[in-house]
Amino acid sequence: MWTVELTFTSEPERLAARAAHRHRLAALHRDGTIRMAGPFADDSGAMIIVDAPDRETVDALIAADPYFTTPGVTVARIRQWQPFLQ
Repeated sequence: MWTVELTFTSEPERLAARAAHRHRLAALHRDGTIRMAGPFADDSGAMIIVDAPDRETVDALIAADPYFTTPGVTVARIRQWQPFLQ
């Protein structure tokens, strides 16, 4: 499992691109790839929990979604995560 941490700025392009991004995440959630996703309470960024076998798969998921390169969105950190409770 992997965590993808995003940081946000107030660029208007981010909000314009968000609906399509959320639609894509919802589809990936339905197929089990995305376990959880959502913004931090202060809207400074977001966390996405990805069920993927390796970093290459996570990188491909990010590359396929234009939101991750939208002005105002930065992929701050990608880390492998090993939860012991689910």
